[in-house]
Amino acid sequence: MAASGNQRGAALVTALMLTVLSLVISMTLLYSVTVGTRVSASQKRYRSALTAAQGGVEFLGDLLPRLFKGEPQNQLQNEFSLINLQLPQYACLSQKLDTPTAGWTVCSAGQASSDPGISPDATFRLKGEGREAGNFRVSTKIVDTVPGNSDKSGIDYLDSGGSVAAKDEIIHPRHVPAIYNLSVQGVREGGTDQEKARLSVLYAY
Repeated sequence: MAASGNQRGAALVTALMLTVLSLVISMTLLYSVTVGTRVSASQKRYRSALTAAQGGVEFLGDLLPRLFKGEPQNQLQNEFSLINLQLPQYACLSQKLDTPTAGWTVCSAGQASSDPGISPDATFRLKGEGREAGNFRVSTKIVDTVPGNSDKSGIDYLDSGGSVAAKDEIIHPRHVPAIYNLSVQGVREGGTDQEKARLSVLYAY
């Protein structure tokens, strides 16, 4: 018995289906590679901004003790002119070092925000290297202060150690360190939101 019907178009339909399937697979692979490249680039940009913010934290470790000693604003800005250190609200910053948060009376309204990009206490620029060449703007702000009884003069008043039988008739008060909640932000100048990193730091002195 002979087969009925015309099957001359079956090969064409099969070829078209295989072509469409191959195209879909190719487009899926291309999309995956493109998205992976974008994510990798985004993470690299973020890591660069994060490194700048971490550098800001390291710098604060050197700057804060000098602020505790009351060094003049102009002296600090001139000494760190290479990184363009700015202390735009020095009076507010000085009050923050000794006064609890509720007592900040000379600070602007922007100080109520925890965003270090709004009314920062200190700003400076760090330069990238290699492929990350460019300036990163680092902004810092004290967002909360819990005063303690730390000696901020920088003078070591501790007595030299004595033996077990040594007598010390002086009463030493228990040390309660001052605690500061700092917000630090690093962002590439002229960059996008992906090139921004923010850190929250608890500093005890």
